[in-house]
Amino acid sequence: MTHHIKTIAELEALYPGVAKISPATLGKETPIINDTYRQLIEAAPFLTIASIGPEGMDCSPRGDGPGFVHIVDERTIAIPDRRGNNRLDTLRNIVGDPRVALLFLIPGLDETLRINGRAHVSVEPALLELFEIEGKQPASAIIVEIDTLFFQCARALKRSRLWDMDAQVDPKTLPTAGQMIHSVISSFGADEYDAQLQDRQAKTMY
Repeated sequence: MTHHIKTIAELEALYPGVAKISPATLGKETPIINDTYRQLIEAAPFLTIASIGPEGMDCSPRGDGPGFVHIVDERTIAIPDRRGNNRLDTLRNIVGDPRVALLFLIPGLDETLRINGRAHVSVEPALLELFEIEGKQPASAIIVEIDTLFFQCARALKRSRLWDMDAQVDPKTLPTAGQMIHSVISSFGADEYDAQLQDRQAKTMY
């Protein structure tokens, strides 16, 4: 007997509940942003966006104050591309392949919101003006045309206790950003990098 599942039939045999899947589980998907799902998008300060390119898959974080994702219309959202590390992994992928998947997180809420769709990178002046903060606009915005939108049940976040204060990890028990770079580039000066990091990030947030 192989331990490598190779067919959909083998996979579904592991999950007998598939045959009894709730109509609501499938029916909650929609191609439009209704009034209920709009509330989740407007409350979310954080999301991850998955994209695909010639070197494989990528998943990147995006975050700002609640409402940072602009709802263009019932089938379209816009995400500002704020200052980051300039790798442009997500943007490069989108230029070559528009398929994306988004996961929205709202602190304190165990349900998450998922969007699958097609994206493009926009530099429309009027759109970038909407995202201006502290007199600074993002270099571009990611426009996502929604194929399907639905919420994910709370089990994963409940099991992880993601929002529980007593489950929070003390950052001092984990490697710093500089130490993580040093673990790959042995000549890298971790201490100097970490000493300047907070000030540098504060000055380049937008």
